[in-house]
Amino acid sequence: MTDYGHALWFGSFITPVADRRQAPVELALTSERAGLDLVSFQDHPYQSGFQDTWTLMSYVAARTERIRISGNVLNLPLRPPAVLARAAASLDRLSGGRVELGLGAGAFWDGIVAMGGRRLEPGQAVQALEEAVGVLRGLWATEESGPVRIEGEFYTVTGAKRGPTPAHRIPIHLGAYKPRMLRLTGRIADGWLPSLGFLPEGPASLAAMNERIDEAASAAGREPAAVSRLLNIGGRFTSGSGGGLLEGRSDDWAEQIADIALQYGISGFILASDKPGDLDLFGHEVAPRARELVRAERGA
Repeated sequence: MTDYGHALWFGSFITPVADRRQAPVELALTSERAGLDLVSFQDHPYQSGFQDTWTLMSYVAARTERIRISGNVLNLPLRPPAVLARAAASLDRLSGGRVELGLGAGAFWDGIVAMGGRRLEPGQAVQALEEAVGVLRGLWATEESGPVRIEGEFYTVTGAKRGPTPAHRIPIHLGAYKPRMLRLTGRIADGWLPSLGFLPEGPASLAAMNERIDEAASAAGREPAAVSRLLNIGGRFTSGSGGGLLEGRSDDWAEQIADIALQYGISGFILASDKPGDLDLFGHEVAPRARELVRAERGA
């Protein structure tokens, strides 16, 4: 049993399809009404069929009151970190401290290059992500004196003034799968955000990947629990049981999610669905039952 000491929470993962007009916004409102803790959006700026994710996040922040908001994950190669830092801090202040950042090193490089981004090799992309996190945190660190100066291979900041100050410490979650990215997550990130569908062995993959993060965190002088463990999930609600992982009734989902939380220390479960009914079930039925099961097992 793995316990990183984080309370269990639940969110939604929405596709910002342009031709559905208000649909992503309505799904965000559904998520809030269902009691979910976070609403997140895919970010593929090179995809002409999608609304711009940051614009959508800002609009959703204005339409909601409680729910946290994040990209899942933001396409860093097409979002310069110094500009992103200002945008995130501004939206965090405007929303009352509800912004989180999910960041990725980059994928779909043909699309990135077509939009004017630079094609990077895997090792370069990881280094660029690490530099970008330094830029973000440097510009947010308004308690420190002097301007930000970072001389990186991919990002350089030569005397930028710090600020604005976010309303809260904006957590940075990294989408990571391979060893170097997992080690980076352990060294510098606030959270790890993989997708269940991309794990080669399903939930069983989480054990070894957690271990890499933990080892890197300890080597950097951090507690492994400083890195929260999140998971994008998908599935199908049915009227019967026995359909396999995340396929069945709400109680089946709750039991399976509780098992993953207890075995691998996952504290945030984010459902990828554009169906309002799924989000309602996830928030109103799955989430409270899963929390109850985890509390009972941990004796809390």
